[in-house]
Amino acid sequence: MTKEPLTQSDKGLIRKRILLSLLAVTPLGFWLKLYVGPGQNWLNNYAAGALYEIFWCLVLLFFWPRRKCAANIAVGVLLVTSFLEGLQLWHPWALEQIRATFIGRALIGTTFSWWDFPHYFLGCALGWFWMIKVLGTETPAQARADEEAGTDHTIENPSERSGG
Repeated sequence: MTKEPLTQSDKGLIRKRILLSLLAVTPLGFWLKLYVGPGQNWLNNYAAGALYEIFWCLVLLFFWPRRKCAANIAVGVLLVTSFLEGLQLWHPWALEQIRATFIGRALIGTTFSWWDFPHYFLGCALGWFWMIKVLGTETPAQARADEEAGTDHTIENPSERSGG
């Protein structure tokens, strides 16, 4: 079966899923950044950092809602956030003005840490997985076409096959 291009309706459905995901990820990320209690350091700095990666993966997926873009988006987010982490070693006046605000601190950070990088990798891997789940295994248009044609393209588990 050849893949059909995404219809506007399919893109709209995918974008709704992305927005719902962002509505979950964004407040959770801010909550982790502001959390006070047991595990505060790790939750504030590293778990929130992983969600930061997922957030940016989903934001970019909103503009390019294609399965073939998911890996490139995840890698791009990893590269940009790694670059921003490196910028935390530099303290020119303009960057310090941005970092003086909560949003600036949340977006570009203030303090370099090597421990951020494993969490960025984790966040981008989870972001890639999340993007694939949001996109689904087939487009709704493909599902409708299969239903109308009476065909089923689900992948069966090889262990469930009989006689083989």
